[in-house]
Amino acid sequence: MGDTLNAKLAQMVMVGFRGAEPDECRAFLDSLAECPIAGVWLTDNKSPMGLTHGNIRSPEQVRRLTQALQNASPTPLFIAIDAEGGQVIRLEECYGFEAFPSARELGERDDPTFTRSSAERLARLLAECGINFNFAPVLDLNKNPANPIIAGKHRAFSADTQTVARHAAIFVEAHHRAGILCAGKHFPGHGSSSTDSHHGLVDVTQTWGEDELIPYQHLIANGLLDAVLTAHVCLRQIDPDLPATLSPRVVTGLLRERLGFEGVVFTDDLNMGAIQDHYPLERAVELCVQAGADVVLHANVKHYDPDIARRTVAILRQLVESGRLTEQRIDQSNQRTAALRSRIR
Repeated sequence: MGDTLNAKLAQMVMVGFRGAEPDECRAFLDSLAECPIAGVWLTDNKSPMGLTHGNIRSPEQVRRLTQALQNASPTPLFIAIDAEGGQVIRLEECYGFEAFPSARELGERDDPTFTRSSAERLARLLAECGINFNFAPVLDLNKNPANPIIAGKHRAFSADTQTVARHAAIFVEAHHRAGILCAGKHFPGHGSSSTDSHHGLVDVTQTWGEDELIPYQHLIANGLLDAVLTAHVCLRQIDPDLPATLSPRVVTGLLRERLGFEGVVFTDDLNMGAIQDHYPLERAVELCVQAGADVVLHANVKHYDPDIARRTVAILRQLVESGRLTEQRIDQSNQRTAALRSRIR
């Protein structure tokens, strides 16, 4: 279990990092050779968890950065970003990018042609910037108008399942035509919550409904769901103890076995308050992988750790060496991510 195992484990990690120009993040670029992670997550300097040292300054700068990242990595990287449109898009107008309508605006217009046009422009922009993965669309239902993180930011297409499924499918298809992969989020549903998982534990036990699975079922049935991003929400009728991201009953039982999803599962950011405030890093990593996650995401914003990728690989290696995680399980995740990577243009 030498370097080959470490390389496999690194393929289960995606991280955020500081710096916009290659010279500003030289140490991180150099680290990719020895710790060949699955991908990186780009952000600007305005995170829900506070000001950050972001990666976005201008279209030209982003292209330089993404090219440097790919050149530094021994395997093609997933270069991911949150580009939903509206308030949640890291490529903002203030940096010289085009503005895009929110999911709520698209759903309210309910004009497939308009949604397609908007999504096509967005996907082309990502491709031009060297970004190959969009953590979008949001598949949450707009169930609670007072929800601060979904409804409050106009991130859901609609409260109607068919409207969400219809526009999400158009959004993903447009991205695929441009060679961009997509992750539906936040499974199994964040739309009914009354609190924000960036800042603490979220419990949707009394508000969540089976209808929140319908958009996922629609995209899975039509072969459109490349990946899924989990939600840090508690759904105690399914798992009385663990939030969805850490729950085998949700990730494996509900998503994989019941809905039949065979693609890549990403955790939402493990730095978020819902996880970090309640679970030590070692325990959170162990639980999410045992639950069925393929890639552990550290946005690395709230408490920046330049060694978070290596630390996570070390945690995973200890789990293998102690027998709590099998190499077969690692290979299973690696096969999923490799299959998805093969679709990067």
